[in-house]
Amino acid sequence: MTARATDAPVAAQSGSPLAVAGVSHAFGGREVLHEVNLTIERGQRMTLLGLNGAGKTTLFSLITRLYDHRSGSIRIFGFEIKERPSEALARIGAVFQQSTLDLDLSVAQNLFYHAALHGIPRRTAAERIAVEIARVGLSDRLKDKVRQLSGGQRRRVEIARALLHQPQLLLLDEPTVGLDIASRQFLLDHVRKLCRDEGLAALWATHLIDEVDAEGQVVVLHRGRVLAHGAVADVLRETRSTSMRGAFDALTQEKAA
Repeated sequence: MTARATDAPVAAQSGSPLAVAGVSHAFGGREVLHEVNLTIERGQRMTLLGLNGAGKTTLFSLITRLYDHRSGSIRIFGFEIKERPSEALARIGAVFQQSTLDLDLSVAQNLFYHAALHGIPRRTAAERIAVEIARVGLSDRLKDKVRQLSGGQRRRVEIARALLHQPQLLLLDEPTVGLDIASRQFLLDHVRKLCRDEGLAALWATHLIDEVDAEGQVVVLHRGRVLAHGAVADVLRETRSTSMRGAFDALTQEKAA
């Protein structure tokens, strides 16, 4: 395994990497999240599974403070994000559904810019960039403009960028949308390895059932409500299903009844 770059990451605090408790959210009179509860522990890759419109992106926006939650609490390693936003957000790395890379800058320029936003000295940033970009197999593309990269390569750059400030929680919102099979599998394997080997916690939002790790954790979000939360094996047993697809259908049909 390639070692992480020098300089220790922001010290982790006590508490779970992510604890969401009783969070609801509405746009005007339309409620999009209702009493959402979920917890991720160190080293877990949890899949947030839901159809388009289930509320996944809204939940990510609340966790990252793009929106302000008005009920319940969201804690990152024990830090409530409304009360201690700087400490909480410093421990999060995020890959959003829509790419936020500057297409007219090189890969290196995008990465150095992100590092500067986090106050990382340039020499340290160069070391970290070299490590993270090598781990996604794009060391030879640092000087290329982002617009010259494929969709899968851009996603790899975004994951490398999200890890530069050495967060302990990684949020990925539909990261494989529009990617080919090989690119999807690379991202899945890379994030699993980060969780397994380095103790990183990751929340992976998707509408694709085959991206749920059979040996991992899952949260089923449907119409803004959590229908299941826990180990996949437990969800299968509780729904008397032999596959996650069967479990998802059983849960959503029960809710519709």
